Amino acid sequence: MFVFFDKLKIIHKFAPNFGNTKKHNKMSRVCEITGKKVMMGNNVSHAHNKTRRRFDINLFKKKFYIPEEDRWVTLKVSKAGLKIIDKKGIAAAIKEAKAKGFLTRNV
Repeated sequence: MFVFFDKLKIIHKFAPNFGNTKKHNKMSRVCEITGKKVMMGNNVSHAHNKTRRRFDINLFKKKFYIPEEDRWVTLKVSKAGLKIIDKKGIAAAIKEAKAKGFLTRNV
């Protein structure tokens, strides 16, 4: 069944709706401190059937205070990244991540 709005536009009434059509602010699944990313692998059943799956990292959007610069910084960090920040401090962790190329934006 077709619905005609004008001579140029023809819209199918039963067009597929892929969820919400609003633009989502999707967060890339990469830790800015450790560089950890999503891994791909297989679900393996008891019968040894394999289907593809994603192994997501444990990622958080976190605000950190840098006392040397007297400002707040928002980072996407994994649990391992939080442990590194606890161990080395936020300033040293950011400096090391920039040197390794994990943190490319200006922080």
